[in-house]
Amino acid sequence: MTQTTPPSFPPGRYGRRREPRRARRRRLAYLLLVPALVAVVAVAWPLYRRYLYPPVQTTVQSYTDISDTGVTVHFTVYKPGGRPATCRVQARDRSGAEIGYAQVPVPAGTAVPVVYPLPTRGRAIAVDVLGCVTTP
Repeated sequence: MTQTTPPSFPPGRYGRRREPRRARRRRLAYLLLVPALVAVVAVAWPLYRRYLYPPVQTTVQSYTDISDTGVTVHFTVYKPGGRPATCRVQARDRSGAEIGYAQVPVPAGTAVPVVYPLPTRGRAIAVDVLGCVTTP
C-alpha cells in the first residue's frame, strides 16, 4: 500500500511550509553582508589608527612669563618620519574658560622643542596642547 498524494495537515497547526526561495534569499543576504563588512573595516581601521594611536605625541614642559596678556609655552613634539606639523595650544583661566588659543606650526624633525608666546585675554592658570597633526 503506497500513498501517492502528500499528507494533508490541518491549516495553522504545524506552521508554514518552507519554500525553496528562502535559501536563495539567505545566500543573497550573506553575499551583501560581506562587502558591507569590508567597507566598515576599511573606514574604521584608519580612524582607529589615527585617533587611538596618534602619530604625533606632545609633552608640555612648562609655561612661563605668565601675565594678564599672555603666557610663554614650552613643549616638545615627537613625530615619526620627521614631517612638519601643526599643534593646537589652549590657555584656560581659573574658571576653566578658554582665554587663549593658537595653531602653532612645528618645523620638521622627530623630537622638536617648541617655545611659543601665546596671547591671552586674562591670567592663565593652565596651558594644554590639544593635539597635533602632520602636514604634507
